[in-house]
Amino acid sequence: MTGAAAAIEARGLHKRFQATRALEDVSFAVAPGEVHALIGENGAGKSTLIKILGGVHRPDRGTVGIGGRLRRFSGPREALASGIVVIPQEMRVVPAMSVAENVLIQAVPTRRFLGLPVVDRTAMADNAAALLARLGIAIDPRARVDRLGYAERQLVMIARALSREARVVILDEPTAALEAREVERLFAVVAALKADGVAIVYVSHRLDEVDELADTCTILRDGRAVERYARGERSRDEVVRLMTGRDIETAHASAGAGAVGTLLRGPLAEEPEIAVGEGRVLGLAGLLGSGTAELLHRLFGAGRYAAEIEKSGAPVGLKSPGDAIRAGIGLVPGERALGLAMALTVRENIVLPNLPLLAGGLRLKKAEIDRLVDRLIESVDIRPPDPGRTVRELSGGNQQKVIFARWLAGHADVLLLDEPTHGIDIGAKAQIHRLMRRFVDDGGGIALASSEMAELLAVSDEVLAMRRGAVVGRFSRDGEYTESALRSALGG
Repeated sequence: MTGAAAAIEARGLHKRFQATRALEDVSFAVAPGEVHALIGENGAGKSTLIKILGGVHRPDRGTVGIGGRLRRFSGPREALASGIVVIPQEMRVVPAMSVAENVLIQAVPTRRFLGLPVVDRTAMADNAAALLARLGIAIDPRARVDRLGYAERQLVMIARALSREARVVILDEPTAALEAREVERLFAVVAALKADGVAIVYVSHRLDEVDELADTCTILRDGRAVERYARGERSRDEVVRLMTGRDIETAHASAGAGAVGTLLRGPLAEEPEIAVGEGRVLGLAGLLGSGTAELLHRLFGAGRYAAEIEKSGAPVGLKSPGDAIRAGIGLVPGERALGLAMALTVRENIVLPNLPLLAGGLRLKKAEIDRLVDRLIESVDIRPPDPGRTVRELSGGNQQKVIFARWLAGHADVLLLDEPTHGIDIGAKAQIHRLMRRFVDDGGGIALASSEMAELLAVSDEVLAMRRGAVVGRFSRDGEYTESALRSALGG
């Protein structure tokens, strides 16, 4: 593609962070009205490429062109002024502000009052409502964002992008926390932007979405662009091999595996009451607002009220997460930022909740901690294997592995997993599933909440369907254990 034809183009991009090669000689171009998918494993270089296109990072070598003109952005503001709108995977909302204020944060309407400019809140609400309507979202523009769920906040971010006159829209894992209905709305918006001549860079680990949406696709591996192909030119197996350099084997629950005993039962005297068995994965299925995440938080002592449970047959009161940790319960939250201290290192994140176990008197057992951390990094395959690396520098899949390593270090025997594979690539997803299977094979128990029905049915020994905080169906492998039966219980 020539520079004149490209809405956005990168040529020969190189980027290193100290000793780590993030990008090496990457070229990339998207035409107006084209949906171009960017895929690869976590750590392949996708995030670095996006941040260079969005003005966050400067390349060490190489150029970026917008509409045929070479640009060298000094920051995100210049990229935005050039018509590049990046919708990141991480939430960038202001929780204490309203939906309308978040949507129009970069273009606040004003009016004159006594000769002075003041915010026109009526116009702000009307403009935000119109943008939300383009997404088919019925959210009150005056509602505070901290009252919304994760998926609704994601849609607010997308509505914010629509408030800009974008030439290029970069969507980074936009459907990671969305239901099928919200995904369909998003796809309709992408189609409308495409029809208006906007170039779309679509980053996703969901290959079925890539097959449906993308006109062309670039595969990154180890910081290099290894393949560019048009829709239909590569099979799914070929794409996976190009992404990973290997075939992927996924872990599945062993049919007929029996629980030796009940590790966790609770919350007692409340609905729903669940039981997590030794050597078992209990799946929790539900749509937005089903209560699956709230249930896991209660079982971790992080609910609005204290929870009473049974742990290995003994009563335990959970007034705080500290109570749960001491009882051998670990939580992997749906938003990674809630489970990690992003400014701390891999080593510090693994050690932090386990200090009482790793202290010798008033001093930490440094040599023992170093050996433990090194062993866990190797065991769960954290990349790069650097305990001194800041967690915010890791890819999403590797951040999830750090949380797993944390609970393994603390000898937890029950893991509560809330969407543990959302926003991570197919290879990292398979690794997380293998870690889960290894954990239960060693006698642990897992409660897994996931919006992906196929994932739940593949890795769970039993699945509970939840709706509005109540269990509306139970499915085990010795009965009807199909996606259609599960969806029917959830309301379609």
